Amino acid sequence: MNAVKINRLEATLHALHNDAKKDYLRIGKGVVKSIFRPMQPADFEHAYLPISKEQGELLRKLILDHKCKNVVEFGTSFGISTIYLADAVRQTGGKVITTELLESKAKRAMQNLSHAGLENYVDLKIGDAMQTLKGHNAPIDFLFLDGWKDLYLPLFKMLEPQFHAGTLIYADNMDMAGTQYYGHYVLNRKQVYASQPLHGGKALLTSCLT
Repeated sequence: MNAVKINRLEATLHALHNDAKKDYLRIGKGVVKSIFRPMQPADFEHAYLPISKEQGELLRKLILDHKCKNVVEFGTSFGISTIYLADAVRQTGGKVITTELLESKAKRAMQNLSHAGLENYVDLKIGDAMQTLKGHNAPIDFLFLDGWKDLYLPLFKMLEPQFHAGTLIYADNMDMAGTQYYGHYVLNRKQVYASQPLHGGKALLTSCLT
């Protein structure tokens, strides 16, 4: 990747991370909508809900260090995490399959990936991840969980047959409601998975042993 493309990538990430700093306003509006009814993904249609720069760099490093090629992401949002994942598979010769429930977010994500020069390394699916990834039958080297928290465990179980020894699973927002079911599942299967908390317990990195 030449210097111009690297600058294009870093400039895109810098602009997105900066814009995401205003998320407290967007999230506040979404929370207000859910006062009288259960919270819904559409309540946060305009919010990034992003990973941090530190997390993004770690995702990229993990993929590069372990030479992961087949990467699956649950929860594209506006594509910040997807850019880090795509830049990593660009270097390993792989591909990212990512899925986003909201079409408006998916369109923004593809624009951002294009600005970063990484659109050719990503297959973005739009819709409910339990449907868009239902037919996935290829080995998974790296799974990134960062979508609707109640779906972490059912999605994980659906994709579990595609794991192999060395598959890495990075689950974000493990301090949020809904993720505890996933946490209990992997932490109680020590014969199959080895896990370690990251970022003060905000995330959980799991490695498949068999």
